[in-house]
Amino acid sequence: MVIQEKQTILSQTIEDGLNEQINGELYAAHLYLSMSAYCEWMNLTGFAHWFNMQSKEEMSHAKKLFNFVNDREGRVLLRGLPQPPTEFQSPLHVMECALDHEREVSRSYQRLYDRAVQEDDRATQVHLQWFISEQVEEEKEASLIVQQLKMFGDKREALFLMDQKLGQRKEQG
Repeated sequence: MVIQEKQTILSQTIEDGLNEQINGELYAAHLYLSMSAYCEWMNLTGFAHWFNMQSKEEMSHAKKLFNFVNDREGRVLLRGLPQPPTEFQSPLHVMECALDHEREVSRSYQRLYDRAVQEDDRATQVHLQWFISEQVEEEKEASLIVQQLKMFGDKREALFLMDQKLGQRKEQG
């Protein structure tokens, strides 16, 4: 049986960029699971819970992009994920790494959006606007936690309270 090449509505450049973004979101989910495991090992179960919720959110972002590519008659290509870091110096360091990662994800979405603008792909532009807005929230939340941890310094009581607060995070839905 011969399978014909399927025509896609997406340009190859946009399809490649969306696939890169899907794989980036899957890596983010993997990264946050690694961070959750580290926090669990440190007995910071609230931090672990927060990172676990973050991982689930990143998976949902990947699936949203996955569905969009399929809806636009593109082809999703998944690739192997790099191993995420497993060692962190402190709760502050793990949160700083999360914030750095969110900032990189934001830049990646902005580059992809710019490509969609250049190619006059309005459907992709509209779809990506949700992710760009979501990244503002992601960066804001991670930045706030980093700033609070810096403010706390070495105060274990404050870290305990932060851990309890992060453990109360609910799934978005």
